[in-house]
Amino acid sequence: MANLKELSKRLDRLSGGHRACAGCTEPIAVRQILLAADSPVVAGSCTGCLEVVTTIFPYTAWKNAFIHSAFENSAATMSGIEAAHKVLVKKGKASKDFKFIAFGGDGGTYDIGFQSLSGAMERGHNMLYVCLDNGAYMNTGIQRSSATPKGAHTTTSPAGKVIPGKKEFRKDLTSIMVAHNIPYVAQTTPGHWRDLTNKVEKALTVDGPAFLNILVPCRLGWGFAPETALDVAREATDSCYWPLFEVEDGNWKLNYQPKEKKPLVNWLKKQVRFKHLFKPGCEEILEDLQVDIDKNWKRLLDRCGEEA
Repeated sequence: MANLKELSKRLDRLSGGHRACAGCTEPIAVRQILLAADSPVVAGSCTGCLEVVTTIFPYTAWKNAFIHSAFENSAATMSGIEAAHKVLVKKGKASKDFKFIAFGGDGGTYDIGFQSLSGAMERGHNMLYVCLDNGAYMNTGIQRSSATPKGAHTTTSPAGKVIPGKKEFRKDLTSIMVAHNIPYVAQTTPGHWRDLTNKVEKALTVDGPAFLNILVPCRLGWGFAPETALDVAREATDSCYWPLFEVEDGNWKLNYQPKEKKPLVNWLKKQVRFKHLFKPGCEEILEDLQVDIDKNWKRLLDRCGEEA
């Protein structure tokens, strides 16, 4: 696996000057991904924050081939490109060296693009799909998605007298992708750059489809100071809200276990989207959230053959 010195010498294929918010972790994650992909890349993104901030006509922040697809079909578009590339290789008209990476936000992956993603994985296309999970439809106005955690305030799950934020727990998409029996599935964050780049390298070397779910804190939708973005990502892992693990050919492996598992409330308190949960009457929701985290953490430890 490439070390920091090696990565620093590679071409940075996402330029500065894009229009992401200050403190946005999406371009940080994408830069790490492209640095780890030490080969020609065809990247694609469905409509969302990443596409909007990097490709406003007539400009582009991408230094490799890039295609924009509709909200629901990033995986289908990239699977078509990968299939076309196979034909060109057979005809001697293209190099075998290309890697194919499709990007989508949680709205375009967990929800509106799930059918497209599931189909591409089931068909076995040799591609990497990356979900940039910021926990809501941020680009269109911070609406709740099935990745939004329980209790979070969004414009379509507004905390108030009627409901105390989103009423449902978030979908476990990573486990759903494991159930597709694909060669490689993993979770990571841009706050853990070595873990992220190592997983990208693994994902791009497997024969067949791979899936990465990357937590990318959104300073606008979550409500935190821009300079704390990567700290928020790391604290999500220390509280076991977003564990770092990988599944290679069905074998579960835990990549990081905090020396001291932090209470979830410490992480929640740093985000404006959860501030209403610390008013009288919401104690049960906070308890439910911690119980859910503890249950999922124990399940993950069991799957990985680890002890707390």
